[in-house]
Amino acid sequence: MSATPRTWPACCGWAGCRRRGLAPPEIRELRELTRYRHKLVGLRTSCRDQVHAVLDGLGIPVTCTDIFGTWGNTWLDGLDLPQPYAGKVASLRQLNAGLSAEIALLEQVIGDLLAGHEGYRAIRALPGIGPVPVAVIVAEIGDIRRFPGPGQLCSWAGLTPRHRESGTKVSRGHVTKQGSRMLRWAVTEAVQRQPAGTRPRQVKDGIIARRGTQAKNTAKVAAARELLTLVFYGMRDGHIRRASRPGQAA
Repeated sequence: MSATPRTWPACCGWAGCRRRGLAPPEIRELRELTRYRHKLVGLRTSCRDQVHAVLDGLGIPVTCTDIFGTWGNTWLDGLDLPQPYAGKVASLRQLNAGLSAEIALLEQVIGDLLAGHEGYRAIRALPGIGPVPVAVIVAEIGDIRRFPGPGQLCSWAGLTPRHRESGTKVSRGHVTKQGSRMLRWAVTEAVQRQPAGTRPRQVKDGIIARRGTQAKNTAKVAAARELLTLVFYGMRDGHIRRASRPGQAA
């Protein structure tokens, strides 16, 4: 897998591909890589969970926070496990190491592909968002100009509530969850790590303060919409608008 950097054209060739119903090649390549990485992480998580399950089944308490880190691997090496559990754990640890190496390589390739992407650099300036969610956001959105505004982007991401009208009655339900599942994952993942003082965090905290902890999911979705709004303007303008409201509660 090559890590050759790509210089992104300003338009990403969207117009010609849109006429054919396709995203431009750069976006298709990036989506392939980010989605594949996501699957590998899921497989690695499964391997790690199985190791924990074996230890739990044998009644062995885990004495470190990460048994797959440097100290944790040394601790696992020192365990005298009976068969077939020792063989299973050894196999799972080998799979974990191989998957981690592939994930690291994918992250390097993705970073090189996005090195010249203005929208990626702009979104990286937002607090609390790591390079992986940002790469997924950029890959799933593609050319931001296909969305007239942030409302349409949030709707496409499935983060707007269902809207039903019957006569004079209007009701709103749960979010539609239509559109890109990967984009929803990346934005909601980023919302979990928003530091105090950022606009998404203020929106989330404000709703919980007004409506109580039972509104946590509603608050999280509202914060995700606020974050995606910042993402929209960042990708459109190449820079982030003010990401916090000093002294103002949501």
